[in-house]
Amino acid sequence: MSVEEENCTHDCDTCGADCGDRAGGKPDFSVKAHPWSQVKKVIGVVSGKGGVGKSMVTASLAVLLRRRGLSTGVLDADITGPSIPKAFGITEKAQGTDKGILPVKTKTGIDIMSMNLLLENDTDPVVWRGPVIAGAVKQFWSDVIWEYEDYLFVDMPPGTGDVPLTVFQSLPLNGIIIVTSPQELVTMIVDKAVNMAKMMNVPILGVVENMSYLECPDCGKKINVFGESHIDEVAAANGIPVLAKVPINPEFAALIDAGRVEDIQGDWLNGAADAVQAL
Repeated sequence: MSVEEENCTHDCDTCGADCGDRAGGKPDFSVKAHPWSQVKKVIGVVSGKGGVGKSMVTASLAVLLRRRGLSTGVLDADITGPSIPKAFGITEKAQGTDKGILPVKTKTGIDIMSMNLLLENDTDPVVWRGPVIAGAVKQFWSDVIWEYEDYLFVDMPPGTGDVPLTVFQSLPLNGIIIVTSPQELVTMIVDKAVNMAKMMNVPILGVVENMSYLECPDCGKKINVFGESHIDEVAAANGIPVLAKVPINPEFAALIDAGRVEDIQGDWLNGAADAVQAL
């Protein structure tokens, strides 16, 4: 790898280097899907920071649309911290044939591919550098047979590093959903995700605020555990809709820890599911 390639920002408009990727003005990093895959729409679920419940939102959206009679799958792009198999209670490993890798199906028929489905033990660490991790994400798209998916959700790691950049550049994203929480950092976090999506020309479907409030089980009063939410103002400033405000619910955590995300009931994410289905 040359010095120019190593320091590449992938923005040919601001680069003076004479490299082979400048054909047409911009390099093409897109990766072809497996020849047997049939994926109609690809939706990225992103966050500017960790710990906001992005994987829970990803899994729940796949479940909601599956309940509506649509075929869904989840590509777990969080290679070093995969949590999707745990949420669905999957313990079996992914199998391969001479044609490609087969995703594991959940009890309701959702296709899942995650690094934990390839490791011998779920607790084995993935100690890889960024380019190798990015390559694994590409293989989850190119080598996995997503036989038929109306909607494939990509659960990305937080931030704007190697993996989110790889997904934005390599996969044919039809839109992204930004997940955040009602802390003071929300403005900066959402702005970072919005700006990255705009740089990559990827449509933003909207934002989901997770852990938005706690509903008192006795009186029904909404308690702002993390302070007053400003998500409406932040979303309006960025010209994107608020798709959902999901409450803190101990039952959610208990069901996910038990591998039963498909048993969660509630209509909080219906707006986000509607936005995805509207594509």
